[in-house]
Amino acid sequence: MVTNTTTQWIKTDVLVIGGGTAGTMAAIKAKQANPDAEVLILEKANIRRSGAIAMGMDGVNTAVIPGHSTAEKYVREVTLANDGILNQKAVYQTGKLGYEVIQELESWGVKFQKDAQGNYDLKQVHRVGKYVLPMPEGKDLKPILTRQVKRHKVKVTNRVMATRVLVGEKRAIGAVGFDVRNGDFIIIQAKAVILCTGACGRLGLPASGYLYGTYENPTNAGDGYSMAYHAGAELSNIECFQINPLIKDYNGPACAYVAGPFGAHTANAEGNRFISCDYWSGQMMLEIWKELNSGKGPVQLKMTHLDEDTISEIESILWSNERPSRERFHQGRGEDYRTHGVEMNISEIGLCSGHSASGVWVNEKAQTTIPGLYAAGDMASVPHNYMIGAFVFGRLAGTHAIEYIQNLDHIEPEKDFLESEKSRIYAPLTRSNGIPHTQVEYKLRRLVNDYLQPPKVGNKIEIGLRNFVHYQETLDFMGARDPHELMRCMEVHFIRDCAEMAARASLYRRESRWGLYHYRLDYSEKNDDEWFCHVNLKKDESGEMVLFKRPVEPYVVEVDVAKEVYNVTVR
Repeated sequence: MVTNTTTQWIKTDVLVIGGGTAGTMAAIKAKQANPDAEVLILEKANIRRSGAIAMGMDGVNTAVIPGHSTAEKYVREVTLANDGILNQKAVYQTGKLGYEVIQELESWGVKFQKDAQGNYDLKQVHRVGKYVLPMPEGKDLKPILTRQVKRHKVKVTNRVMATRVLVGEKRAIGAVGFDVRNGDFIIIQAKAVILCTGACGRLGLPASGYLYGTYENPTNAGDGYSMAYHAGAELSNIECFQINPLIKDYNGPACAYVAGPFGAHTANAEGNRFISCDYWSGQMMLEIWKELNSGKGPVQLKMTHLDEDTISEIESILWSNERPSRERFHQGRGEDYRTHGVEMNISEIGLCSGHSASGVWVNEKAQTTIPGLYAAGDMASVPHNYMIGAFVFGRLAGTHAIEYIQNLDHIEPEKDFLESEKSRIYAPLTRSNGIPHTQVEYKLRRLVNDYLQPPKVGNKIEIGLRNFVHYQETLDFMGARDPHELMRCMEVHFIRDCAEMAARASLYRRESRWGLYHYRLDYSEKNDDEWFCHVNLKKDESGEMVLFKRPVEPYVVEVDVAKEVYNVTVR
């Protein structure tokens, strides 16, 4: 047990919580906007290898390169892929600013694939348009970003976990948390706060049963979703789950994004294609679910028809970036792309705007509904945003946060709140022989699988919701023996919050939308008349979770979603 913990007070102008893709860019851009400003990244791991791209990335999924596509075409594609429910002004930012981001990353040393003429070698995976840009040496991405953070003189505090955003005078004024190594209580006063903590990747339980065997980086446990909620910010479309087609038993992408442009494709057990596009949309996932349950499964990524040179190139990309353990996995099973397809299955559910649409509500300036609080990356409500979108909104959050803090002073946090939060954080250490966090988390996520995994049914969701609400009492039995276990306990708190939000939002939207992401058997049809809107939620002044409809803002790019339907079915 940790004893005699001290309290550290830190002051900064801009606080960035999370040092992944969005967080590093937000801090860099804040410093570029005002080199004299104090900018601090708070990271519960170490920014050199943290976040969703900890081990690099094998390609950019949303590259809008002049001469190949336009921001308008990109917005159209995302609008149709997301059933029309989006803030187009926000999505447009990714299409408009993504090319500048790619150029800047390249100037820092990030390498993108080029053709023989020296042009970006774009590939087509989306239904319409070329937006995929391979990164054969993407393993170096995070160290490159870390060097830029240091060069811009951004302060970094590693191994400190934020647990709550501080709010005073109806604006964000800092955050509170603790050191996951020595247990010190950390209070940070800031004039603006940027949340960049990634997806809620530990919501559902993988088929393997391993708590940390998730598709998303398992350290991304919904921290920012929970902190934004408790700060009073709105969250949007939490019922739109992230569900992916992954390698069975491995829980990494089969990577049709990489292999597809070389001629690979998804096929059923009969060897036939049943989808025309491998772009990850809810409708594509629904077709995979149907195929797996039709008697024509299993489903596989098929590469056996490709030549040796092509397969070797695919292997060189897939086995050196993002998930380099993929090679050992296939070798251990005696699998070879030349003779074997890659069997795929449906992943556990999660919350992620970058891959679907569930996130903290932000506008086109990365502002949440709480003044001084910004969000970027997989946790911000910009659908299908992926890595380039995280960089774009990190950039927007950093620059607009600097604008916002002009002439602002620090505000002292409420002492009663600090004492209450300190007691909440350290309670598990007073129960060192309490229930281990692993058991409490496993049971919680089994409940998520049992009652929230699509296809959804209202009666089951209601049972799940009752369990998630009552589970708050179970959390009070968790015990921790050291600060590391304490961090895991706090992550379970975040997961429980996200489970309740997911259940309430899923019950509230009484229709089916986004393919498998929100497929309700009791409301099996899309209902635009009543539900062409965002479903938002927030914590009201009495501490209750309230849900409401937020209208879809007028489009900036004309799309007739009533006539143009996103369909990738091969029939």
